[in-house]
Amino acid sequence: MLRGRAAERERLGGLLDDVRSGQSRALVLRGEAGVGKTALLDDLAARARGFRVVRVAGVQSEMELAFAGLHQLCAPMTDGLARLPSPQAGALRAAFGLSAGQAPDRFLVGLATLGLLAEAARDQPLLCLVDDAQWLDQASVQALAFAARRLRAESVAMCFATRVPDETPDVPGLPEPPVTGLPELTVTGLPEGEARALLRSVLPGPWDGRALDRIVAETRGNPLALLELAKDSTPADLAGGFGLPGARALTGRLQELYQRRVLSLASRTRRLLLVAAAEPGGDPGLLWRAADRLAVGIEAVTPAIAAGLVQIDDQVRFRHPLVRSAVYWAASPEERCRAHLALAEATDPRADPDRRAWHAAQGTRGPSEDVAAQLVRSADRARARGGLAAAAAFLARAVELTPDPARRQERALAAARATHRAGTPGAALRLLSVAEAGPLDGFRRGQADLLRAQIAFATDRGADAPGLLLRAARQLEPHDLPLARETYLEAISAGLFAGPLATGCGQLEAAEAARAACVTAEVTHAARPADVLLNGLTVLITEGQAAGVPELRPALEAFESPGLSSEEGLGWLWLAGVAAAALWDGEAWDRLVTRHVRLARESGQATALPLALTARMAVDAFSGELSAAAALAEEVKAVSEAVGISYPPYSDLHLAAWSGREADHAALVRTVVAEARRRGEGSALLVAGWSKALLCNGLGRYEEALRATADVVGHPRRETSAAVGWALVECVEAAARSGAPGRAADAFERLGELTRPSGTDWALGVEARSRALVSTDAEAEEHYREAVDRLGRTAIRGELARAHLLYGEWLRRERRQRDAREHLRTAHEAFTAIGMEAFAERAARELLATGEQARKRTAEAAGELTAQEAQIVRLVRDGMTNTEIGARIFISPRTVEWHLRNIFGKLGVTSRRQLQRAGAGV
Repeated sequence: MLRGRAAERERLGGLLDDVRSGQSRALVLRGEAGVGKTALLDDLAARARGFRVVRVAGVQSEMELAFAGLHQLCAPMTDGLARLPSPQAGALRAAFGLSAGQAPDRFLVGLATLGLLAEAARDQPLLCLVDDAQWLDQASVQALAFAARRLRAESVAMCFATRVPDETPDVPGLPEPPVTGLPELTVTGLPEGEARALLRSVLPGPWDGRALDRIVAETRGNPLALLELAKDSTPADLAGGFGLPGARALTGRLQELYQRRVLSLASRTRRLLLVAAAEPGGDPGLLWRAADRLAVGIEAVTPAIAAGLVQIDDQVRFRHPLVRSAVYWAASPEERCRAHLALAEATDPRADPDRRAWHAAQGTRGPSEDVAAQLVRSADRARARGGLAAAAAFLARAVELTPDPARRQERALAAARATHRAGTPGAALRLLSVAEAGPLDGFRRGQADLLRAQIAFATDRGADAPGLLLRAARQLEPHDLPLARETYLEAISAGLFAGPLATGCGQLEAAEAARAACVTAEVTHAARPADVLLNGLTVLITEGQAAGVPELRPALEAFESPGLSSEEGLGWLWLAGVAAAALWDGEAWDRLVTRHVRLARESGQATALPLALTARMAVDAFSGELSAAAALAEEVKAVSEAVGISYPPYSDLHLAAWSGREADHAALVRTVVAEARRRGEGSALLVAGWSKALLCNGLGRYEEALRATADVVGHPRRETSAAVGWALVECVEAAARSGAPGRAADAFERLGELTRPSGTDWALGVEARSRALVSTDAEAEEHYREAVDRLGRTAIRGELARAHLLYGEWLRRERRQRDAREHLRTAHEAFTAIGMEAFAERAARELLATGEQARKRTAEAAGELTAQEAQIVRLVRDGMTNTEIGARIFISPRTVEWHLRNIFGKLGVTSRRQLQRAGAGV
């Protein structure tokens, strides 16, 4: 029985009870070293009757071995791989080194882990225990945390034990803290009474009450500290109670105590313990082989076992991780090197080349090309398994050991790139500084500048990135023209993000530089889609819409070509979609975004999904599919969380504005604008201003809408952005309704410069509607009819409904009540069906003024569904299986089953066939 842990045991017992009832639960035990987290896990495992129990413990020296912890935990369950969807099973096999292939996407590995745990729990509940999670490799932490956050109804319990953040050192690539977003239980020291009782149970006496009080106070009830400090106390200390209190951190004092015990042992025993501490795998055979190379016999372990420091049977186990740490750091650097070299020599180079290379690297004090080359090969293998952090760690150590300066620079650049891709930009910049420490040739200088710019863009997407990319492009021109072209295109893309906040270099400067450098390629059948896109964008930005439209249309066609590679599509389809929106080509925008989403899904590159899905949400919002866009928002949030990137909020602004949700929009704008100004991401300000104007026009607050457009359409830096065109549309309506005809006319003139060259029904439809607002009564009707006709031929349902609304409002003011009712009724029905609540209320008010009451929607059961449930209904309607639905929205098939039971109850159906009919309006 554990002392003083009744509350903790009750919480953990409740977790087991919930899982026995068919639910899933996850919990993080967080506390300082020695406080009893492992004991609680042991107790939990002992009480898990009827459960299948799997367990793993992190080890600091294995943090660089990608998926090592996940593999150890899941090894007993790999028979379930055959029941996972093929992409997930393939990703997990590649991660575990069970098969060759492309590097698995971390997101797919996380999804596969979730599926594997659910499969393992199909016949009996599953308990997963993860001890010392702060020392797990990053790839394993991400996969396990991803799975834990999505458990719902699989009968799986996951319990992590990890130290408090301030006890975890600054290790590159280590999340801080390592497991977040899960329920937590803070494990503290024992209550004073229990702590004193524990002390008395191990002290023979005599002891002084003040001495016990001092030990309890200094240890804060930490059980390990109580036991170890009690053993280390002299009889005089215990009898008098006058010892001086320690000022050092408790963990440090415990480690020092263990070091004193280690140093009291014979040198041969210390050498054997050091080899065991240097090799975290715990393989006794490897320990004995390495010890033999150091001329240490097996008998040397006896004193360490007798001292209770280590246990050796089928595994090598230290009493506590602090013992391992004390053994390792009590040795001199030379002794640690000899231990690692012995382990490297004793490790089979064919069976475990990466472990051999790592030990060889730790055992090498000076430069060694042979060891550095081994590490580079290990990095390649880690990258193939999807271990980006491991690859970065291998390459970083290879840089330190490389003797040749030129090769060291090359490897430092490779290490910096790998570290950046692993999501640790600070460490990447440090490695980049190593590469730049000596003179670089022109090509490497360009590569370094490009990487520095990419890091700046990834971390801030702000004002500095366009200039840095432009400098890199100029450096690369003489050495790699295709790469230079792509870098100029990246600079233009960064300029679009920086928008009006660009400092010194924005999209215009990048486009002018690309044209001046003559890197734009002649548009031929052999030209790459990216080259054609660069040509079109440079002309559009530097010369305007009239000149740019003919140059950009071939680029849009190139990205719709069947021969487009996955790499090109994932790299540039987003920018091609932005160009289509700027050309008011809704059909092309829809096709390009659809292809982008499909490629992102098929490739398994989860990092590409958030941007693709955000673009899809924008298209859906303009198409009047607000519920579909809202469902995608849940998916974007889930993927963003899974791959560790910030959630892009632009389409949430779209949704809130089109839906007329004023409070939601106001909260989003505050967050988005503050973050955009901090990052220098001016494009967010353009979207925020346009969406505010759209919202206010729907609410009938025209003067407020006019003010919202001012910063978007009136900024001295004229931006090539679809949001600027959309804001001009809102500006014309707001100014016309606010009694500012001059401003309406100016905005209409600028709008025409964008819409007329495009020539699409979307462009000419909103132009005709806007022209009606600035025309005389005699001319207005013709333009309203043209707007309704042209927009009726598009999928832009919201803009069509607004044309009917404005036409109906005009007809009512012309006292043509019957005609007005027809258009206002059409507008109201369309707004209601789409979910544009503010515009629907505006149409209802106008309809009431004609003497007709707008029909109210009858409450639908679908309104009771959550966003995720509504998405599941749509996916069932599309014919997807539970496994396919789970893969799409990042939950297990068992959780899909659980959601479907809830949906059936809410909609009053009992089968998927009935759900097909009942869910038609969802």
